[in-house]
Amino acid sequence: DIIKKVRSKANWIVQKLFEYKNMKYIKIHKELVNGESFMYLGRNYSLQIIIDQSKAKPEVKLHQGKFYITTNTSNETILRMALQEWYREKALEKIKKRIIYFQPYFKMEPSDIVVKEQQKRWGSCTSNNKLLFNWRCVMAPAPVLDYIVVHEMCHMVHMNHSKEYWNLVESIIPDYKERKEWLRNNGVRMDL
Repeated sequence: DIIKKVRSKANWIVQKLFEYKNMKYIKIHKELVNGESFMYLGRNYSLQIIIDQSKAKPEVKLHQGKFYITTNTSNETILRMALQEWYREKALEKIKKRIIYFQPYFKMEPSDIVVKEQQKRWGSCTSNNKLLFNWRCVMAPAPVLDYIVVHEMCHMVHMNHSKEYWNLVESIIPDYKERKEWLRNNGVRMDL
């Protein structure tokens, strides 16, 4: 049965292997220095580090088109952790709002919503409807974030990527293919 299933999907598997082979995946390493840019909701914002010895721990703010980290240290690991924590908080906040927005399309509700570190996925849905999201999602433009949210919510109905599943996604986000394509082409830029 397994071999029959794999053979029936052979063309698709080969096509995907070629797509991934041709992708130029180069992990971007951002430096935590003044002027470096970081994405938030699809826009780039430059970083400004302010040294203040009275701060017990780094404080991250997005204000008037810039990221500000007020800190008592220039330790890159500590600054990166503070920035990642800011992204995690914002991701959870935005994702929860979008789930509430899209909830009328679904009979069932998520049992939990979690933002976490995921290296190879933007999100996932467990068999008990727990929705898990990559904290980097919040770097994407709002329409792409909506696609990620709806993609995972649709897994509460269909735990696969069947035709019925994609029809449900399309009924909620008719232009989902363009949003998915943006994510495929730009996702590698969404990191610290």
